[in-house]
Amino acid sequence: MADKPVYEEASIDGQPPKLASIPASDTTVWADASPLLQAACAGLRDGELIHGDNFNLFAAMSALEIMDPKMDSGIVCTYYSIDEAIENGAAPIPISLDSTIDVRCTIDIMDHLLACEAAWHKGHSLAQTVFSCIYLLRLDRTAPHALLHSYCRIIRATCKAVVSVVSDARTHEEEDLFTMTYGLPLNGDGDDKCLSILNAVEETISRQLRACKATSSKRRLPEDLEPLQSNPNLEEGFCKALLCRLRFRKHFFHVLSCMKRPQGRGLESARKHIASCLTELESILKSADFLRSCFDESCEGDIDDKTTASGFEPIGFDAMLNSRLSAPTPPRAIKILSWKKAVEYFVKLLHDLDVICSYSLDPRLESLLRFVVQFQKSQPDLVARSHLQLLLVQDGKLYGRDPFFAVINKAAALPEATKNHDIQKNESFLQLGMLVMNLLKILCTNAAWQRRKLGKFLQDWRVIYVQLELAFRNEYGEVSSSSNDENTCMKIFQHILLWVEEQTYWIAFRFLILGFELELYSTGEYCMVYWYLYAVLIKLTEKTHLMMAVSHDTAKRKGKKKKDSPKDLARESRIPPAVLFLQCYICLAEGLTMYLSRCLLL
Repeated sequence: MADKPVYEEASIDGQPPKLASIPASDTTVWADASPLLQAACAGLRDGELIHGDNFNLFAAMSALEIMDPKMDSGIVCTYYSIDEAIENGAAPIPISLDSTIDVRCTIDIMDHLLACEAAWHKGHSLAQTVFSCIYLLRLDRTAPHALLHSYCRIIRATCKAVVSVVSDARTHEEEDLFTMTYGLPLNGDGDDKCLSILNAVEETISRQLRACKATSSKRRLPEDLEPLQSNPNLEEGFCKALLCRLRFRKHFFHVLSCMKRPQGRGLESARKHIASCLTELESILKSADFLRSCFDESCEGDIDDKTTASGFEPIGFDAMLNSRLSAPTPPRAIKILSWKKAVEYFVKLLHDLDVICSYSLDPRLESLLRFVVQFQKSQPDLVARSHLQLLLVQDGKLYGRDPFFAVINKAAALPEATKNHDIQKNESFLQLGMLVMNLLKILCTNAAWQRRKLGKFLQDWRVIYVQLELAFRNEYGEVSSSSNDENTCMKIFQHILLWVEEQTYWIAFRFLILGFELELYSTGEYCMVYWYLYAVLIKLTEKTHLMMAVSHDTAKRKGKKKKDSPKDLARESRIPPAVLFLQCYICLAEGLTMYLSRCLLL
């Protein structure tokens, strides 16, 4: 072990490295450190390490274990650089002189990139997943190969769009490697034309597919149309396999673009593209049988573990090529998802995005919180949750259109006329708006991160309640017991104080429930947790009932009724469904607490 970076590289077999691969500069001189390392190894017992006088625990955690592939980012891999990999034929252009093999290998590259993209979405680094593709690292080399060039361009543009969404939402704290690009060529000239290039290639292949069908019906072929490859019996199958992959990339890029439009204006268009994506994914799955049957060669191992539909290893990838870019952290062991699991991931991602796009953008905070909690039950991944957060919070407003004071005004059952009141400029009300905005952002994180944040967030809601109460008392003295006070400011304070209490208990309830979802409680803690739930639910029911009573009273005044009808009196005597639901929770928590306490006594 070493407490500082080791500037020498040694090969696994102990031989000196080829210095030509990493040339010395004016300020560095390379020397063979193998004898020093061998002497150190001979003098060390198991568990010992070499360290300086100032070595500490932090240094121990960040030290590198030399020659360990999981720890030593400088360990010799297949190639030292991208140029060396290209010189050794790792990413040839064309891929093969045999046009049939060239097309199949291109499809393999497309499939492996899909698997790499899914692995990246799952939290692995971009450098060791998508950009393990040498063709992406030197995109200009693919220009003579129109099919591969168009696909790589749309992949790069898609990665850029996804990084932008996650960075803007700032949900990448939970997956801190997701948005790190390590100086990779993510921004390229002409990427804004990636769709036009892809459309041109798609049109060419579509014409070829129509030509194949015309041949079967003995129609005349266009003279200027060249086949994709040399085997006429495979032409139609290859055209279909390529088209569904190209169209999926095109529609997926449209989904990302439409969902970023302000104020949810692109949601309807995004849903249409999502439906097209799902259709193309089905076609991609169906193409697997053709791709496996068109060659006599058999693939070793389980086909379900392969990263390509054909089962063949893709050309032009090296996961260790960018391992040095992740320094000073050790290289992570990357397990690329299988091709089938990658398709399943994108199907789930698209379904989650469709749920977001189908939301009605209800301005009522209660409905919105219910939707977000229900959405989280499907355990959406980072990309879907980032899109949800960007939809909810734009430019400091709900959906980019509703000021948060107006949202709070509606949630607190205040008259519509008060949403533009000057009291919203009060510092406490500005802080309350920020708390509501942060609450929505927290609810869009994963369950573990969400619970951690909510536990700290409860104190902020308690503090804002105290601040609002002090501001109210300073302005109006002790809280009046009269509910008929016509002073608008006083009414706003009273309603919002009650609503803040309700929200505080709701956050506490959500915090406790997340503990069950994450399986954090031990058997011995269940009785205590259910007792906490019982206490929180009692207060939440009380505040919810009061809020509903206030809301009904406000609506009644707005209607200016002079005389209550028997139907209205009967409606007032009923317990609202939301309160009944909370009372059911209370009974459940109380019953389980009694049951568990008796079990512990026995």
